[in-house]
Amino acid sequence: MSLLRPIIWQALKHPRRVAVIDDRRTYSYGKLLAGAMFVAKEIERATDARHVGVMLPTSGAFPITLLGAWLAGRVPVPLNYLLSGDELKYVIGDSDIDTIITSTQMLEFIGGAEMIPDGIKVVELEKVRFKGLPPLRWPPNPGDDELAVLLYTSGTSGKPKGVMLTHGNIQSNAEAAVVHANITKADTFLGVLPQFHSFGLTVLTLLPLLIGAKVVYTARFVPRKIVSLIEKHRPDIFIAVPSMYGALLSVKKAGPESFKSIRLAVSGAEPLPDATYEAYKERFNLMLLEGYGLTETSPCTNWSIPDRHKRHSVGPALPGVGNIIVDGDDKPLGPNQEGEIILTGPNLMRGYYKLDEQTEQVITQMTLPGTSKPVRAFRTGDIGKLDEDGYLYITGRKKEMLIIGGENVFPREIEEVLNNHPAIKASAVVGKQDGMRGEVPIAFVEIEEGAEFDEAGIRNHCRGSLAQFKVPKEIHVLEELPRNPTGKILRRELKGGLGG
Repeated sequence: MSLLRPIIWQALKHPRRVAVIDDRRTYSYGKLLAGAMFVAKEIERATDARHVGVMLPTSGAFPITLLGAWLAGRVPVPLNYLLSGDELKYVIGDSDIDTIITSTQMLEFIGGAEMIPDGIKVVELEKVRFKGLPPLRWPPNPGDDELAVLLYTSGTSGKPKGVMLTHGNIQSNAEAAVVHANITKADTFLGVLPQFHSFGLTVLTLLPLLIGAKVVYTARFVPRKIVSLIEKHRPDIFIAVPSMYGALLSVKKAGPESFKSIRLAVSGAEPLPDATYEAYKERFNLMLLEGYGLTETSPCTNWSIPDRHKRHSVGPALPGVGNIIVDGDDKPLGPNQEGEIILTGPNLMRGYYKLDEQTEQVITQMTLPGTSKPVRAFRTGDIGKLDEDGYLYITGRKKEMLIIGGENVFPREIEEVLNNHPAIKASAVVGKQDGMRGEVPIAFVEIEEGAEFDEAGIRNHCRGSLAQFKVPKEIHVLEELPRNPTGKILRRELKGGLGG
């Protein structure tokens, strides 16, 4: 079954139920469906291409356009409007789109229509006539294996890759999350993550629509505004990245009553600092719950929930998802042994668009312990371990591993020590080539407001918890670490300035 028909069914059953509240207006389920029908007609007028670009702020306009593309039998390609001009042009060219559905506001945000390559048609939603009876049609019903979206990775370590997610991938993941976290149509979501990102797409856009729930969206992350929206709309579920949770602590008026409605406060994309976790417990009586997933897995694979939670773990696997830890020879490892994280389940992507070789590098066949039949599996490139209860811990990233004097060192270990220093707000560690030791660790830090940078003091702090060869050789202060839209640190930009 496609993702489209269950959402249409919700709209037909409850046309007046509120589906979305955004910065501009409120949409009922009926208005959402009617708007999608108008957009479908507009797409058919504009192009015959199979793929259609979607570049919109976090809002109700995004699901309307997504549903419109599916009604027209097309594959939406959500575009990351925070990319550089060259990166955006690369994605537009690689995805084989000739039309972009956008808004006047979004075109202004990216620097004008001249940022769109020549020959690409632009449809501004403000110029579409949403009046009268919508152009009714019988909805298509693509199968589980048919492509639902082409979602580009944020490219932390190279050019963005187009991830092909099917209707079955996304629907299975949304349904597993609903069961895992006991989500119901009575829940209200607050969404600020961009909808071109896999978490913003699956969990904050499609999941609520599939079950008939309500979402409150805001296009920009402004801490004071987020707290006001929480106080006004009383959401049950809030999902953000660690840096957002850290920023919300700056809102002095926020207290326990502000966050009282939130049942699931989920953190993902990067490790959650201990200081932020403890601050939310002490100040707001709120437990932040870490989750894990990748664009290639639609995205959720693991999720801590209140009654299944261990600090520093990203929680147990969702129903239908398998976690396996393997050594360098793909041999499964036992509890508390570190190795590469391998994932299985119906949420695994079809592959990378036009990149068969890269797909073959990450999609493999693996025989699970206690079974004889190989299953399709995904190599994450992340390093982690499973405890005796099946809770997953992320300890590093294979590609980020440093080799210092023959010893394997993961940046995360050093960063956790740095982040515990009272003057350091955030840190990132990368490797620099060294003739004597192969590599040496180099740290980049953000300093807390009002704090002084004491390089010798920070090194002494590190020596208290780390072996000498893991203590950063150099420590550089940055006003802000380079990050992608979901908060992940762009290590390639840091390494680019080191000359090796």
